[in-house]
Amino acid sequence: MVGVISAENGGATAVPVPVPLDVEPRPERAAPSPRVLTAIALAGLAVAACFTAFGLTNHDVSGIQIALLAWISLPYIGAGLVAWWRRPESRLGPLMIAGGFGSGLSALQFAEHDLAFTVGALFDLLPAALFLHVYLSFPDGRLRSRLEVWLVAIAYASAVGLQPLKMAFIDLGPHNLLEVSLQPDVVQVIGRIQLWSLAACCLIGLGVLIGRRRRAGRPLRRSVALLIDSFALGLLMIAVLLFSGSIGALDGDTFLAIQRATLFVIGLSPIAFLIALLDARLGRAAVGDLVVELPTEPAPGDLRDALARALRDPSLELAYWLPDYDAYVDLDGRPMDLQHLEGRGTTLIDRGGEHVAILVHDPALEEEPELLDSVRAAAGIALENARLHAELRARLEELRGSRARIVEAAQNERQLLERNLHDGAQQRLIALSLDLSMLGARLGEDPDLRAGIDQARRQIAESLTELREISSGLHPAVVSGHGLGVALEQLAARATVPVDLSVELEGRLPEALEVAAYYVVSESLANVAKHAQASSAHVEVRKDDEDLVLEIVDDGVGGADSERGTGLRGLADRVESLDGRLRVWTPRGGGTRVRAEIPCA
Repeated sequence: MVGVISAENGGATAVPVPVPLDVEPRPERAAPSPRVLTAIALAGLAVAACFTAFGLTNHDVSGIQIALLAWISLPYIGAGLVAWWRRPESRLGPLMIAGGFGSGLSALQFAEHDLAFTVGALFDLLPAALFLHVYLSFPDGRLRSRLEVWLVAIAYASAVGLQPLKMAFIDLGPHNLLEVSLQPDVVQVIGRIQLWSLAACCLIGLGVLIGRRRRAGRPLRRSVALLIDSFALGLLMIAVLLFSGSIGALDGDTFLAIQRATLFVIGLSPIAFLIALLDARLGRAAVGDLVVELPTEPAPGDLRDALARALRDPSLELAYWLPDYDAYVDLDGRPMDLQHLEGRGTTLIDRGGEHVAILVHDPALEEEPELLDSVRAAAGIALENARLHAELRARLEELRGSRARIVEAAQNERQLLERNLHDGAQQRLIALSLDLSMLGARLGEDPDLRAGIDQARRQIAESLTELREISSGLHPAVVSGHGLGVALEQLAARATVPVDLSVELEGRLPEALEVAAYYVVSESLANVAKHAQASSAHVEVRKDDEDLVLEIVDDGVGGADSERGTGLRGLADRVESLDGRLRVWTPRGGGTRVRAEIPCA
């Protein structure tokens, strides 16, 4: 079949192939009238009756071959009629009808009548191009890219444009009305061009289908996945059959088995299509379950799952519209970019005249607007509640970001102040101390003057020490310069109580993380010195999975009030601004334990 000379009848028959979708808005079209649909159905039955009658009177044609051609032509015409009736704006239905008629007309080669045989031979390879067109244009009958347009154009040119030329020079018996002269060499060249180009188009089309599946990166609806798989298998079988016919290296029985297997696989596609339509009908019944489930006010995450089940689309996503932010957000309040949704369909959901959310789904669902409308109506109230949840999370996300920016700005100011103190006041005090030393050397041995100078130098040294402590409190430069481990060793060495320090880190961490960790330990040890009346403290710093964990434990009196003062509250703000968590255990008489967990990723 498909332009390959049949081992049973010396003629040729054709095969089908399908494809994916285009989601541009389509103009509304009126549904075909029942009379038109009935006329097409009767015409299809007439064509099937003709090639069946011709086949039964042709001793070179087997009943299996007749049955397989009927298995292709009638289901395609029937499925195409259903698709055209239910979705008149889609071109897929007429394309499927054309594929069915193309297969039926190619089978007229069974006839002993000259005109019928010639018509059948002319349509010999056309079904291959038609089915390729169907497969690549699923689900709305439109091709998506220039590559697909070129593939289909080349397929039609090979199947239709070259066929009359080949028939003019080929010996197909006495019934070929187009025969002019016999040119076996010319026929061989034309035949190979036809078969190779059609086979290549089918293989490239197969690659297009596989690429669509991979780019989607999401689980497809089961019925749609079954349909696409049948399309891909059909393209592969057609390509194998065409290559087998072009090389002529297979014996008759092997070629016949491949031909029959190809015809059988091609006939599966309209069956899968009708199963998809039935699945959509059953999906509407699931809307009843959705209506029962939603009034129980499911959690926002469960709402998405309920809608996915009702639409039978595991790839479904929900985006909530927040007018105050003029943006869509996901369930967690994070912004969603809906500008680039290649290969996805969208359905807006409004409530009370206001836009609430948008469904991002399998584009094949756009062929089921009644199902989408039912789900949209049933989910309105629950989606409004979920939108409010998403808005709350968005505001929390904004608050978290604002707090992080405040902490960062404060840290930058502290760092700038520390640098100014180091480069300004401290340097001037050091210079003043040196000037006093030089002045003392010139004043001689006057004991009163020398005592005064020494006193001034001691006060300068004390001022420098105080400035360094203030600078270290403002911004721990040692952390930036030498890392968290060295900075904590210095803290432990200056502590007023013995500190058992354990640091288990490999390499450096981000500076913001190290600074936050330094302040947690520094403030905790300061509290131990001021309030705990402790005899010792233990500090542990380690990586735990993806978190930096800090624990500071003392054996003091406990009972600290974390709400008084700003020390622990400020530490909590700093830790939480990094998406971390700070906890304090301080039972009376049982010491105090401070634990901070900060994500490292």
